[in-house]
Amino acid sequence: MCGIVGYIGNKRAIDFLLDGLTKLEYRGYDSAGVAVNCGDEGIFIEKAVGRLDSLKQKLKGRLPNGTIGIGHTRWATHGRPSDVNAHPHSDCHGNFVVVHNGIIENYLPLKQDLISKGHKFISETDTEVVAHLIEENYHGDFLLAVREVLAKIEGSYSLLFMSKFHPDTLIAAKQDNPLVIGLGENGENFIASDIPAIISYTRKTYILNDGDIAIVQKNNVQFVNRQGAPISKKIFHVSWNAAAAEKGGYEHFMLKEINEQPKAVRDTISPHILNNSVNFNELNWNSDFLKNINKIYIVACGTAYHAGLVGKFYIEKLVRKLVEVDLASEFRYRSPIVDENTLVIVVSQSGETSDTLAALKESKRLGAKTLAVTNVVGSSIAREAEFVILTAAGPEIAVASTKAYTTQLILMFMLALYMAQLSKSIPENEIERLINLLKKIPAQISETLSDVDPIKTFAQMYGFNDDVFYIGRSLDYCVALEGALKLKEISYIHAEAYAAGELKHGTLALIVEGVPVIALATQKSVYEKTLSNIKEVKARDAIVIGIAAQGDSQLSNYLDHVIFVPDTDELLIPLLTVVPLQLLAYYAAITRGCDVDKPRNLAKSVTVE
Repeated sequence: MCGIVGYIGNKRAIDFLLDGLTKLEYRGYDSAGVAVNCGDEGIFIEKAVGRLDSLKQKLKGRLPNGTIGIGHTRWATHGRPSDVNAHPHSDCHGNFVVVHNGIIENYLPLKQDLISKGHKFISETDTEVVAHLIEENYHGDFLLAVREVLAKIEGSYSLLFMSKFHPDTLIAAKQDNPLVIGLGENGENFIASDIPAIISYTRKTYILNDGDIAIVQKNNVQFVNRQGAPISKKIFHVSWNAAAAEKGGYEHFMLKEINEQPKAVRDTISPHILNNSVNFNELNWNSDFLKNINKIYIVACGTAYHAGLVGKFYIEKLVRKLVEVDLASEFRYRSPIVDENTLVIVVSQSGETSDTLAALKESKRLGAKTLAVTNVVGSSIAREAEFVILTAAGPEIAVASTKAYTTQLILMFMLALYMAQLSKSIPENEIERLINLLKKIPAQISETLSDVDPIKTFAQMYGFNDDVFYIGRSLDYCVALEGALKLKEISYIHAEAYAAGELKHGTLALIVEGVPVIALATQKSVYEKTLSNIKEVKARDAIVIGIAAQGDSQLSNYLDHVIFVPDTDELLIPLLTVVPLQLLAYYAAITRGCDVDKPRNLAKSVTVE
């Protein structure tokens, strides 16, 4: 997730900008840049791909003296990591600069309109559109121009604007991405996307809400809404220490990232939904492309493999194409049947997973079409694949993946819908129905996260068991696999997931009195069958915790405890049922005193076979 900093005061701005960006390095980034208003000399801009050290090297011996400036660390979404794609971005004449976190969904039509009016673009980013828009709309009133820009753009953003014409003012705007204002002493004010950047300078802050616009000057901060009406805000006194501030006040990065899922899912959905249809401009496939594909492989490791199992279900159900899911570590060693009519989809959060990269290269050698699903622009897998689609999870710090998994599910679902549109395998009204339900998922995840006390209680009650079993059918089984993996990863409890119908074929021998069983029962098409399997384990005196959709009035009659999630189509409900399983694993690890963010023997990105 990108980092934003801003400074206005009586001291040299560049010193805070570089220090503030250093404090935000934990968020992950692939390039960095700063802009300082130097008065009559104009706006000084320097940018560099790579780590902050690269930027500092470029600045060596030429630090600007201006007392107002903005800075940014970028996590690439539109355009590969490069000097030119790094922020800040400016207009044609260098009179306005902007830094941005988030996604401008309608940047392409805006860009085309601006080009028709003579604007020249130099980057591949969506953000550069904002800089040119403010140039186009500026007629002497800085705030009015910003408001007119905000009225034109769609998407999620925190934006920070600086103008050569207004050397005493920074303007910030917020929608779905965090932004804070820090109130300093002696005429200093600070702006940042997260509190760690400013915590050593001030504890007095304003937290921006969606729709807020902040006009920041020396000794003065004012707030208005998008219509220009004044807003009154209360000062928030930060009581966290620096380490807690990095985690946004959460005890662990994993818990922070679990709670970031509504935003990550929303940001992954929004660029691809247009007029009740799914749009992947970066693929540019057509019906003939799909007709020539006679087999699809999904190849991945770990959590990404579990996302692939859900993806198989989506594509086979909606597109009626044969899909095989394979572990990347096994794929190339079994002489896979791959040719020019095969589509190989590789899934990797980091884009650097060595087994997955090797499977991708082998597939290309055999002539297959290749598609990468990853979270990192410019990663090895993204560069190697013929086609790439990106999740918008932002970086994950915790080793155990949470928001990367949910955003992978989202992309898999939208990819299946996109393919269904092209092949006309399901009616248009069914696609529209599913898209409308998809749009509700971020709010439903938020609802699922709103009451975690029962999950904490279950973790405390059963967190010291040596064994836990997960069962489910259909998509519930796919999610059960991910739930069991999360528990194993961070709590070190022996956990196994089974297709519920397989219990009587051997696994039932392991079910004894008092053993916890997590039973998922959300798939309406196999609900009665699942209920029968739940009765089997309950008859053997297991402790059964059920995961069910709201409105289910049967399940609680047969179980010890039930956790409810909002109801939706059974195709989409894995996005909701995985959340309590993540939380259950998290609180079980807390109960056992485990190192949640850095579990033993594991690494975030597996780059060796």
